[in-house]
Amino acid sequence: MTQSDRKRRSTRGSKMVSSPITTRMRAILQKDMVREFLAEFMSTYVMMVFGLGSVAHMVLGNKFGSYLGVNLGFGFGVTMGVHVAGNISGAHMNAAVTFTNCALGRMSWKKFPVYILGQFLGSFLAAATIYLLFYSIIEFSGGHLAVTGPTATANIFATYLPDRLTLWMGFLDEVIVTGILQLCLFAITDKENNPALQGTQALVIGILIIVIGVSLGMNTGYAMNPSRDLPPRFFTYIAGWGIQVFRVRDWWWVPVVAPLLGAYLGGIIYLVFIGSSITQRPQILENSMVYEDRRIPVLPKTMQIPSMTSSLTPVSVTPANRPLAQTVPPLSDPIHLEHF
Repeated sequence: MTQSDRKRRSTRGSKMVSSPITTRMRAILQKDMVREFLAEFMSTYVMMVFGLGSVAHMVLGNKFGSYLGVNLGFGFGVTMGVHVAGNISGAHMNAAVTFTNCALGRMSWKKFPVYILGQFLGSFLAAATIYLLFYSIIEFSGGHLAVTGPTATANIFATYLPDRLTLWMGFLDEVIVTGILQLCLFAITDKENNPALQGTQALVIGILIIVIGVSLGMNTGYAMNPSRDLPPRFFTYIAGWGIQVFRVRDWWWVPVVAPLLGAYLGGIIYLVFIGSSITQRPQILENSMVYEDRRIPVLPKTMQIPSMTSSLTPVSVTPANRPLAQTVPPLSDPIHLEHF
């Protein structure tokens, strides 16, 4: 047996051994639940690395960061996260958004723990990454990792309530801000209303985060997301900041509970006041053949056609109502404004 034959046989043997393993791994990775878990993990990691990194610049570098930089970091971090996972899991990156979608019947509760686990692990790993990249945190605090005071660095990773606010004022702030976030998210992605243009959703959602930050972020740091606050806080607990990260003003539970309540209320408000009206189809008033399109208010709402009946009963413009079209001359067949 020549040496080339031996190599050929060994190669065949390795392929026979590795092939079942590779096939099994591919089969696992192709499962929807696994792909959604990985999508939430990676998108949350990307968002948090950019966001926490921008906070580190503001806290540690006198000339390298600013509050506006933090808003830009988190905003465009969200944009990148949506590009990473938007078509796989929806790129929630937010436990409050996931909870709201499940509670309102838009997603199965079976996926809830999968999404949350992916988000929490991605956020935790992002906090560890920032800690390694910005090791000057230890030098900045003089070797003592402080939670409060002029050399505090725990606020790089999680939000903390300022002294000027009470606990319940901070709770209310988080509820309102997260409610606005969820309401706007429903509006941006609602195909029956006036959604963002195809391909621009990620950018628009990122701009939404920036706008919320520059207008409503001063009070509590606009956590709006249990997945953004709790895992990095837990990282600081085990990395050396200690139990104080959970004890300072008993704030730690507010960025977990308040966003859940706020997102749920914001989603309900949108669906009740906006979502119920935009589902109505365009209507024709038979006496004047007035076309009304409530979904596209910028288009002309009326189109005069000679009167043919005195009935004021509104009739939906759908193929199911073709008897109405038979009473109209062939050249005046109803026109759908929604198609323009």
